[in-house]
Amino acid sequence: MSRNGQEWGRRFDTAILVGHFTMPRGTAFVTHWHPVHQLACSERGLLRIRSDLGTWLLPPSLALWIPAYVPHAAESEGDAVMRSAYIDPVSCPHIDWRDPTVVEVTPLLRALVEHLDRTDLTPDARARAELVLLDELRPVPVTSVAVPEPRDPRARAVAEALRARPADGRALAEYGAQVGAGARTLARLFVAETGLGFGQWRERLRMQAALPYLAEGLPVESVARRVGYASASSFTAAFHRVVGVTPRQYFPR
Repeated sequence: MSRNGQEWGRRFDTAILVGHFTMPRGTAFVTHWHPVHQLACSERGLLRIRSDLGTWLLPPSLALWIPAYVPHAAESEGDAVMRSAYIDPVSCPHIDWRDPTVVEVTPLLRALVEHLDRTDLTPDARARAELVLLDELRPVPVTSVAVPEPRDPRARAVAEALRARPADGRALAEYGAQVGAGARTLARLFVAETGLGFGQWRERLRMQAALPYLAEGLPVESVARRVGYASASSFTAAFHRVVGVTPRQYFPR
């Protein structure tokens, strides 16, 4: 258990506490857990939250509800600022999300988190704001963008080459000539060790690679070319298929 978790556990004389963390590029909080629920929000930049249940990249438009006692790690993708609400489970028994859940950060939800970060609120004012915040949590159908890593050195070499150049469109047979394995062998390895066919695996990798570009505000057409798609429409269709929403829904302007 983390020192943060112990601190929040001792301090709960209210339903919700808010923490504010400046996270320069490369900042990481190693795997830890809290005895309370956490609503992890990006105030600025892109956050990566990892757990055994998945990996999520969070722009300011999305937050992740992390249930109490779920081990997780957080890191910044570039410079970021995280503002997290820590929520006493006793205060929200009606929210029974046992797995990490992505929620929409509406203008009202963002304002409420910032409001509860104040230290001059009366108990009644704080209690009212806490109830509204809990009522404002709205799940969105965003799925984890985790890309499992194959263990076999031949398949792993292919995976590493694609991570370096996600737009590379070569077939497995061409990769096989470099790593010393046939296309059928590599295809079997990807299914056995990642649970995904090679085409599915590469598609998920491309979506993961696209997220930081989209977060920077690059046009969808430009991002599509960078990760191996000939058109914005084909990239948007793949993004919706893998992530659950369109790029513009994930990063509203």
